[in-house]
Amino acid sequence: MAERCITCGAELHPERARKYNYCMSKECQEKNAKGLTMVAVGMNKAAEEFMILDEDTRADLASGKYRDQRRTSFGTSEGAAPRPVTGSGKDAGDGPPAPSARTAPRPVRARPRPRPAPARPWTSKQERLALLYNEQGLRPAEIAQKLGVSSWLVTQIILAAKNRGKL
Repeated sequence: MAERCITCGAELHPERARKYNYCMSKECQEKNAKGLTMVAVGMNKAAEEFMILDEDTRADLASGKYRDQRRTSFGTSEGAAPRPVTGSGKDAGDGPPAPSARTAPRPVRARPRPRPAPARPWTSKQERLALLYNEQGLRPAEIAQKLGVSSWLVTQIILAAKNRGKL
């Protein structure tokens, strides 16, 4: 038995009936055609990548499949290795010396004294540009090349902004 259009009852072509339950007449198209929701899932220097937002794509987005791979660990403290202690003398890196019988341990302060903010070796213009380029997805080496500074300095700019809550 041939499939029929749900709107006008006309017979559908077998190939059309595999995907659609309405015919190609203008009235049936206007009544039954549904728009597709598109989502941009990636961008590179040449073009953006778009996909139809269906249940599979929705699940992939929720699972993080299309996240920016370059930003997963950049600028975060998660998983960072502890820095080695540097200094001089025989106790360097061994922690504080053990208290002797004559000296009692000092009480711990409730709040440590605030340290003065270190001077930043970059200008506010360099910081603004570095953060803009970072938001556009450029890597620190690419940003450094554009700004004429080292990639270490660009990394420091981005980390400082992240610590201040600007990123």
